[in-house]
This record gives sequence, C-alpha cells and structure tokens, in this order.
Amino acid sequence: MDTLRSAISEARYVNLATFRRDGREVRKPVWMAEAAGRHFVFTARTLGKVKRLRRNPRLRLAVCDMRGAIRSDWLDGHAAFVTDPADQALGYQALRAKYGWQMRLIDLSSWLSGRMNQRELLEIFF
Repeated sequence: MDTLRSAISEARYVNLATFRRDGREVRKPVWMAEAAGRHFVFTARTLGKVKRLRRNPRLRLAVCDMRGAIRSDWLDGHAAFVTDPADQALGYQALRAKYGWQMRLIDLSSWLSGRMNQRELLEIFF
C-alpha cells in the first residue's frame, strides 16, 4: 500500500476517477504534485470533475500515462477544495516545481486568455 502511495505521489500523470450521480466512474489524467506532505491538483472550475467532486468528494487514483492508460492499482481517496491563499500558493508552487516549463506555459496561457481566475485547486487525500 505504501509503495502504491509513493508511486502515485511521484508519478508524472495520475488518473483521477470521480463519480456521477448514478455511480458511474469518470476517469481523467491529471497532474498532481506534493508539498509538505500534501497533494495538489489543479483544473478548470467549469469542468465536470469539479462539479462531481462538489457533490461527492470521493475519488480513486492510479498511476497512468498522458493518455490515461492505467499503470497501477487503484487507491481510494477524497478531495477538498483549497480556498486559503497561502495553501493555494503552496499548491501552485509545488506544481510549478514538478512540471517546470510546462506548468509555466499553462500559467502564461491562462493569464493571457483571462482564465487564470477560473482555476480550482484541489487537495487530494489518499
């Protein structure tokens, strides 16, 4: 179990499975970064996974490739929305440290398009 937790923490891509009202699973590959023992994921506020997690914070995680192909067993967890500015800064700093120029490019694109304030930062517990 600890090996799986470590693999998920260190993975470049993590498949995040959320649940619809009828219980069906929806899987999406995401970036996840760790800082101070906390795990963070960011996404657009308008996406379905945010709506599903607001209704039901339960989720499952697995290591995956960039297309979402599963590379490990699943681990159950839950998500919480990060609203504290200091915690948000910690989460984005961790994502920038892990994903480097790719995260900075996404930041720039979001800033130029005016979508920077349409992000949602999630803390993942597993």
